[in-house]
Amino acid sequence: MLKAEEFSFYKDLKEEERRLVRDNLREYTFSRGAQVYNGECTGLLYVESGRLRVYTLSETGREITLYRITEGGICLFSASCALHGVNFDVFAVAETQVRLLLIPAEIYKKLSERSIAVSAFTNELMARRFSEVMWVLDEVLNKKFDARLASLLLKEEEYAGTADLKVTHEQLAAHLGTVREAVSRMLKYFESEGLLELSRGTIRISDPEGLKEVAQKE
Repeated sequence: MLKAEEFSFYKDLKEEERRLVRDNLREYTFSRGAQVYNGECTGLLYVESGRLRVYTLSETGREITLYRITEGGICLFSASCALHGVNFDVFAVAETQVRLLLIPAEIYKKLSERSIAVSAFTNELMARRFSEVMWVLDEVLNKKFDARLASLLLKEEEYAGTADLKVTHEQLAAHLGTVREAVSRMLKYFESEGLLELSRGTIRISDPEGLKEVAQKE
């Protein structure tokens, strides 16, 4: 049975609105690396398990990660056509195998128009996501590249639960909105400083405290 109650606003809906959610709720599974959202208006996505990477593209087509959505998180921009005055090009890819619940866009739009609870949920989540986007923008504009890369490596360690990271230089570059060569040069510098060890297909963090010091640099 699909879990409509996973959406926090569900408990505040009228029975007719709850039925509308239950009757239209869909469940999908995507394999690692699959494109989940490609700019089209699909609906409100809830991550039952796994992790999504939400990113945007520069004018030259370079990716930059805006935020990740982990288990229990919501992807709001996939329902952009149900949001007033929102025109923001973002995309989402599965970083791991993910299982998603979807409330179709037309259903979510109806709920937003009928329910104060859904409207309040939308406004709160939109404010949180834009705050995350602005944080990324501030990082890009004001933080040195070595600090941004160090911070990303520590976040990857947190997600992986191990100091041995199975992540490519190209993937790191996509997160940061830069080129692979720049990442490779900085990783080699980190290695020369004893912060990590590089091997084929693996980056091993050997000095997490030292990496934290770099990440905290202004």
